[in-house]
Amino acid sequence: MDKFFEKTPFIDNVLKGIGQIMLQENRWTGLLFLIGIFMGSWQGGIAVILSTAAGTYTAMKLNYSKSEINAGLYGFSAALVGVALSFVFQTTLLIWILIVAGGALAAVIQHFFIQKKIPVFTFPFIIITWICIFLLHHFTQIPPSEMMTAKIEPADYDDFLTCTNGFGEVIFQGGVLSGIIFFVAVFISSPAAALYGLAGSVLGAYLSHINGEPIDKIHMGLFGFNAVLSAIVFSGFKKTDGIWVLLSVLITVVIDDFLIDKNLLSEVGGVLTFPFVAGTWAVLLIQKALLKQKK
Repeated sequence: MDKFFEKTPFIDNVLKGIGQIMLQENRWTGLLFLIGIFMGSWQGGIAVILSTAAGTYTAMKLNYSKSEINAGLYGFSAALVGVALSFVFQTTLLIWILIVAGGALAAVIQHFFIQKKIPVFTFPFIIITWICIFLLHHFTQIPPSEMMTAKIEPADYDDFLTCTNGFGEVIFQGGVLSGIIFFVAVFISSPAAALYGLAGSVLGAYLSHINGEPIDKIHMGLFGFNAVLSAIVFSGFKKTDGIWVLLSVLITVVIDDFLIDKNLLSEVGGVLTFPFVAGTWAVLLIQKALLKQKK
């Protein structure tokens, strides 16, 4: 299989870009993510392929760093734009055009921040998706997708599966099996990242439950997926890694619950992964401040 990917580096870069959604530079992780997305809807699967390919192709044509392209750094925000738009709206011609254009734009924005050495994670995806959803809701009559209108019974979920549902909701997948596949996909790349992510999902769900958030949405993983990403960022084998994971999850959950409770971002499609980005930025600033004190 390695020879196949050596002959088809573009496919390899696209799969790694999808894997980087959860910070994993691993083609097999990306492939499992793609399978899980297709299980949710074929439109989502096609959308993530198109948007990731658009982001990767744009990076190649603009002569961005080959090592960065090979690592999938221009694919993950693009991938999320594609799956988000196909999840929120019925896939009309305009939506398909925006999926491709949004994927390309995500790569350009990602490159700007990489050049500035600013770790923005999924922020390009957030900005593009917020703008698209706001404009589409206000200036078009495109109906919501079937996934948005489908009713999911709370009985379909339980406390045990809440852990992996947090993984699924990172990529807009509410299916139990998709969540399990996503967890396994991260585990084969980095067991530490997967287990810390699982702990983050549990902690995020527990803290949100204490805060009085709707139990059905907690079981779906809607209050755990940002915590999963925050935990993965700081995962590792040092003793101090656990402290940073705990701090990042706590800050992320506080931001997440606050924004949802105040309904501040409903006009632009919700919080998306912004609590993860904001929480991670906060912890990175704390780490930077402590490092300065030591010097």
